[in-house]
Amino acid sequence: MDETRIKRFLPWVVATALFMEQLDATIVNTAVPAIAESLQVTPLSLKTIAASYVLSLAVGIPVSGWIADRYGARKVFATAIAVFTIASIFCGLSQNAGEMVAARILQGAGAALMTPVGRLTVVRTFGKAELLRAMNFVIIPALIGPLLGPTVGGLIVHWLSWREIFFVNVPIGLVAQWLVHRYMPNYRGEAERPFDWLGFGLFGSGTALLSWLLEIFGEHRIDPYEGVALFAVAMSLLFAYWLHARGAPYPLLDLALFRKRTFRVSISGGFVTRLGVGGLPFLTPVLLQVGLGLPAWESGLLMMPTAAAAMGMKLISAPILARFGYRIVLIVNTVMIGVTTCLYALVTDATPLAALMVIGFALGFFNSLQFTSMNSMAYADIEPEESSMAATIASSFQQLSMSFGLAIGSLVAAWFLGAAPQSDPQAVIAALHKAYVFLGALTILSSLSFWTLRASDGASVSRSHPELV
Repeated sequence: MDETRIKRFLPWVVATALFMEQLDATIVNTAVPAIAESLQVTPLSLKTIAASYVLSLAVGIPVSGWIADRYGARKVFATAIAVFTIASIFCGLSQNAGEMVAARILQGAGAALMTPVGRLTVVRTFGKAELLRAMNFVIIPALIGPLLGPTVGGLIVHWLSWREIFFVNVPIGLVAQWLVHRYMPNYRGEAERPFDWLGFGLFGSGTALLSWLLEIFGEHRIDPYEGVALFAVAMSLLFAYWLHARGAPYPLLDLALFRKRTFRVSISGGFVTRLGVGGLPFLTPVLLQVGLGLPAWESGLLMMPTAAAAMGMKLISAPILARFGYRIVLIVNTVMIGVTTCLYALVTDATPLAALMVIGFALGFFNSLQFTSMNSMAYADIEPEESSMAATIASSFQQLSMSFGLAIGSLVAAWFLGAAPQSDPQAVIAALHKAYVFLGALTILSSLSFWTLRASDGASVSRSHPELV
């Protein structure tokens, strides 16, 4: 397989599959009322469908690196796409909630392999001097998928039926399969290592329980003591895994990688930053639709400048990082995200739509630079034989951070709303204003996590190199 063609088309291969996954993750939310009516259940009970998908992700992601090393990246990636696509068909054909939950578990199993294995293939294909632009391209689906999802889902439900939402994945999955078999290399691990069953049990059950708690947070009434007890169990399992991994010869996730400063700061700093920004995809539609009274389709269109800015940033992020370095960019850019988030606290029903578009554009611009920087810096000091483990750890912590961020956003908004009815637009706006300020301040504080970087950190990734895509 020609190396030049692989480098030219591989980012498109991975981006196509990840776009399908990210679009599906948000497009379903729009159809919840229609699905509930069709399956003759309450909308709240459908939370189980979302929770089952998240649990499948939490359990599947940690084993993705070992599976890819054992059976080959192309085979595993192609299988993941096939499983996800077939599961999507099952979702669209579901006749009751039980069938839907089973199909979503299968979907989550496919999705759990796509992101880390796709990222692993990109890291192994491109040298460090080429990696930034390649990662820059691949990250776009993760930014625009959640923005397009609500709008596309709303239009499909309005004109067709909720079942077509899942069938959208079929043509995308077929295109992705064709690209995989044509342009994706089948990397394997250089040395076989035994599977860490004890580590999988400890880490998998701990992350699954923690993800479940975060997923149902704010949607179900759970006894505080029961919630605290389950949280303590989850953290105890994760602590037990940490103790196990320190002495295991072949741990499921090799925590020794955190000794590398760039990897440690990228993962831990990214985790903290997402606590502040993770709730924005939830809060902003509420502000636009409930607070300002805009229809769902108009709210979705107002999110489009954010996607456009994210795509535009990919053209200039490499020169920015080459000029200023990761340390300065991440410190300053994190502060700018926090400031931009706080600007939403100035939005009222008298705010011009153009102003909303400008804020959304700025947020998309800074978020795109942030995620590109954090994701690419993680591999600055990673050796080729460590890339599989690094991709698995990065994906696992990213999944947890997204769940934490959404939970914090929901908690803060509910706290400031208090006993006020959610049907009162002014009460909702006032509560969300305070929530935006809180999350913005939290994001600004998270910039402190990047102060430990050195000026030269990430130079192997950010130095000038030819255009790839």
